[in-house]
Amino acid sequence: MSGAYFQIRTRAAFIAALAFAPVAARAQQAAFQTIAPSAVLIDADTQSTLFEKNADAPWTPASTAKLMTAEIVFREIKEGRLKLDDEFTVSENAWRTGGALARGSSMFAALHSRIRVEDLIRGLVIVSGNDAAIVLAEGIAGTEAAFAQRMSTRASELGLTHLTFRNAWGKDDPGQKVTARDMAALADHVIRTYPDLYRSFSEKEFTWSKIKQQNRNPLLAMDLGADGLKTGDIDDVSGYSIVGSAIENNQRLIIALYGMRTAKDRAEEARKMLQWGFRSFEPKAIFAAGDTVGSARLYGGASLTVPLVAPRDVRILVPRGNSEHLTAKVVYDGPVPAPVKEGAEIARLKVYRGQTLAVDLPLDAGEDAPQGPIYRRAFDAALELGQSLIQKYVFKR
Repeated sequence: MSGAYFQIRTRAAFIAALAFAPVAARAQQAAFQTIAPSAVLIDADTQSTLFEKNADAPWTPASTAKLMTAEIVFREIKEGRLKLDDEFTVSENAWRTGGALARGSSMFAALHSRIRVEDLIRGLVIVSGNDAAIVLAEGIAGTEAAFAQRMSTRASELGLTHLTFRNAWGKDDPGQKVTARDMAALADHVIRTYPDLYRSFSEKEFTWSKIKQQNRNPLLAMDLGADGLKTGDIDDVSGYSIVGSAIENNQRLIIALYGMRTAKDRAEEARKMLQWGFRSFEPKAIFAAGDTVGSARLYGGASLTVPLVAPRDVRILVPRGNSEHLTAKVVYDGPVPAPVKEGAEIARLKVYRGQTLAVDLPLDAGEDAPQGPIYRRAFDAALELGQSLIQKYVFKR
């Protein structure tokens, strides 16, 4: 590590840059290529991004929107507001809009029947039932529109700011957009937060109204260790998409692909990318839990800075035999107003593998930082004013 420096990024934002030595080279790893217009592959344990291509491009989610529907339902259950044995009634809207009459994916829920939440979840995640999604939305929020607003709000709460929803099942709507990166992050959140409920995604078939249907996720039929999540397609609108996950040797990878031309291309490209991810990387430890990673400038504190520590071990997956440099940046809005409590999240660690943002994790204050005397606060206020004037009249000319 070559040391750290600070530079003003905006009026109140600082970056500390840390440079790592290159990974030892053996043989140059050929870069992975994909025909997917938009894709991302992440390692769940290290939160390393192994591959990305147009990962922040907006797409119509189609049925992958049901991942957020599932998150809302799972959260209601986890927090005790909903039980698996609770029953919801199949409205005429759900029956007509999402049922067999609509000729979309359906669990074939009968009009005015009452269905247990557990069965609706299975209809949602196994056979991608549009009717199941609408019944759940109406049962939880009263109307599908109100539920869709909750979906967008919840996405924002999770920091997934590129996800917006207008319905619970993936109907085409210009206001309903997602990105591969945020959908992979949503999948990771669902897997980590609701492990028991997540198991429904791995069930290979579901029978309702005496109709047996296979899980629509093609990865489950491959020898990949796949256990989720969702596919989607709306003819020429969205192309064919998938958000999937697989485990091999206790390593979980999560993939998101959008814009594929055919279902066959979607399945084959997802398979190739997961296999490449499992065989092409090795872990590298960069910080241990509690290590001081850098420091943040304080405003009005008893000291000038507060140390920043990693709340857990930080590892990154690096290509086998690749000589790419690892570069880390500590990013925060600052100066940070004192007082600051030990353990407060005040910065983020961003680690780049070449040009790829491989890790983005929080950093905590390593100790209490009390407020300083009045002369210290006055000095920092004057310094902040001076920096603002310099930026306004010098750097913006």
